[in-house]
Amino acid sequence: MKKLNIADWFSVYRIAALPVIIVAILLDKRTMTGWLLIISFLTDAIDGYLARKKKITSRRGARLDSAGDALTFLVGIFGVYIFGLEKIFQHFYVISVALSLYLFQLILGFIRYGKSSSLHTYSAKTAAVLQATFLVIFYLHEWVPWLFWIAIIISIIETIEEIIIIFILPKWETDVKGLYWVLKRR
Repeated sequence: MKKLNIADWFSVYRIAALPVIIVAILLDKRTMTGWLLIISFLTDAIDGYLARKKKITSRRGARLDSAGDALTFLVGIFGVYIFGLEKIFQHFYVISVALSLYLFQLILGFIRYGKSSSLHTYSAKTAAVLQATFLVIFYLHEWVPWLFWIAIIISIIETIEEIIIIFILPKWETDVKGLYWVLKRR
């Protein structure tokens, strides 16, 4: 197995930091959780930038990045469940739709390609920024309803786009710009 490159290590950090974030959540350290998530979200931006800038992108790096993204997001949602349970219940249906679509997309990727899809579309990056912004503001300040709705709607649209792309692409690819570009090259 090839050695991990610098971009891979940023993704590994995100995965390794998850138990610390979970402990912060369980110890009711909401502000600390917010700052730990900020660090994780920044390392997500750094790993992608480094991989492209140094031309060290790889399938393994894409998978590590996707795993770090998904796990960080799930831990962030776990914290919202712990710190804002009443908000989860108020928005149960739309959150259930978003999570169900995401789970379907993950399963579909594994069925189709034998691994997570790791498409890294523009809409996925946009959704990730919105989700991260919402989560950080939630942990450091409060629940912001309009930001929640923007983040969840864009996330649902993005996940539907990725599901369609998985049905179209016969082989696993990473760094797919979006559905428009996939259809354009057909």
